Amino acid sequence: MHSNRNIMLLIVVAAVAVSAGLWLGQRQFIAPDRSAAPAVQAALLYPVPRVIEPFALDRAPGGTFTAADFEGRWTLAFFGFTHCPDICPTTLAQLKQVEDALATPPLPDPLQLLFVSVDPARDDPATLARYAAYFSPSIIAATAPDERLQPMARGLGIVYLQTPLDGGGYTVDHSGQVVIVDPQGRLAGMFRPPLDPSRIAADLRRLAEAGA
Repeated sequence: MHSNRNIMLLIVVAAVAVSAGLWLGQRQFIAPDRSAAPAVQAALLYPVPRVIEPFALDRAPGGTFTAADFEGRWTLAFFGFTHCPDICPTTLAQLKQVEDALATPPLPDPLQLLFVSVDPARDDPATLARYAAYFSPSIIAATAPDERLQPMARGLGIVYLQTPLDGGGYTVDHSGQVVIVDPQGRLAGMFRPPLDPSRIAADLRRLAEAGA
């Protein structure tokens, strides 16, 4: 009984830590300011874009994705995993809609979509590449062992936590926002769920055309 109480305490502490991380990350953003130029509808933007520290992820099905790969394009990055039952497939389908909406006319700097798995133990390169391609062949899929993945995720305001399931196995609780990285490779802001693909596309077009 004492052991069970300790386990429950650890789970509660971890959950609180995740919630605190999400809250603190959101507090660093500013709400959309419709009086500013460019005006945005849904994006939460940093007052000053943040430098992203160097990192290296394992790209699926091969190669490496680093901070240099953000440069020269707008990036929408989402963190999830292939066993995710709801938010991950929904979000990736919505990002495909954003991609389609911004295809014509194209942005001054191209758009890239990045899907980062927070479940490296189960999401091997072949599985991860196949999963991402189901939504769009242009989605870049990547992951890394936790010792490399955690610092990169935290730097982008993402937290994730592996939690056991009652029937055995585990799931991964993770942040649901979509991260915005600008063509200078800086963390510019995020889109919080619920996501509206049309508003996301409109915001990105405004930001790109303004050179923000």
